[in-house]
Amino acid sequence: MLAITGFGFIVLYSAVGENGSLLLRQAVRCGVGFCAFLVLAQVPPKYFRVWTPWVFCGVFGLLLLVMIDGQVGKGAQRWLSLGVVSIQPSEFMKLAVPLMVAWFMHDRSLPPTLPQVTALVLIVLVPALLIARQPDLGTALLVVAAGGLTILLTGVSKRIIAAVGVVGLVSAPIAWQFMFDYQRARVFTFLSPESDPLGAGYNIIQSKIAIGSGGIFGKGWLNGTQAHLEFLPERSTDFIFAVMAEEFGLMGLLLLLALYLVLVGRGLYIALAAQDTFTRLVAGSLTLTFFVYVFVNAGMVCGLLPIVGVPLPLVSAGGTSMVTLMAGFGMLAAISGQKKRLAA
Repeated sequence: MLAITGFGFIVLYSAVGENGSLLLRQAVRCGVGFCAFLVLAQVPPKYFRVWTPWVFCGVFGLLLLVMIDGQVGKGAQRWLSLGVVSIQPSEFMKLAVPLMVAWFMHDRSLPPTLPQVTALVLIVLVPALLIARQPDLGTALLVVAAGGLTILLTGVSKRIIAAVGVVGLVSAPIAWQFMFDYQRARVFTFLSPESDPLGAGYNIIQSKIAIGSGGIFGKGWLNGTQAHLEFLPERSTDFIFAVMAEEFGLMGLLLLLALYLVLVGRGLYIALAAQDTFTRLVAGSLTLTFFVYVFVNAGMVCGLLPIVGVPLPLVSAGGTSMVTLMAGFGMLAAISGQKKRLAA
């Protein structure tokens, strides 16, 4: 985790144009996130289960408050001002939803019955729909992914999975009607970015140019032309993967992906060794959700997935997302520590 974060600081320094003040702000965010990691790593997992309903209801209340009195930025009402800082409650829902699903199933037999699956789907979809209305489709999809993966880990039957898939396909045309114009444009851009190279397709075209120009070994640190000449948009957040590809090449990307895989593998091992249903579901869902974050960001930057505004975990600039990621790893460390305490 620290290796990825350190590598991210190196890339971020170049992405922000060697701006020390922006890098310092990111360092403060990482410090807050690491404190959250250390605190949660000391908490016995049984307390996570006790606090889960309260945390879920609290974050849900913050989402409702955002709809009433949230700050608007970049055309979306996603932030809540706390005076000194602003937070994005939807980021906390990435943790609250899988925790709530695991809490619901911890004292019930597995696999879940159809009524139980219906309740779990509502736990996932209701906050996701509130987030989508902000609008923040990327975070809403990640919340659905986090909750959906937790439901899958409960051992839900193949028939129910097939039924949910059919319902999703049937409802897709209805969902299309409720999407915003810019969201539909992203889908069309994904299919044919060259149809509007100076408009909707500009971001992904410049991203592909940056990735391709890096070659195998890259142009060298601080030598990325696409980023430093400001052709590449959102280079410190959503498209920092392209900055890394341009400056460190394929070898740099493989190193980063290897570090991610080690982290994911360690998380899955912790999930397999967990002592009860709640901790097993939480550890597995947090790990797989982290993998989805990496997969979606890398896929959209490479043009393999539509652009949905998902940052690269532990690398992209951001406050709330960094804190929630570190908090999730803190819970994984606590679950791992539980096995050691029991063994002692």
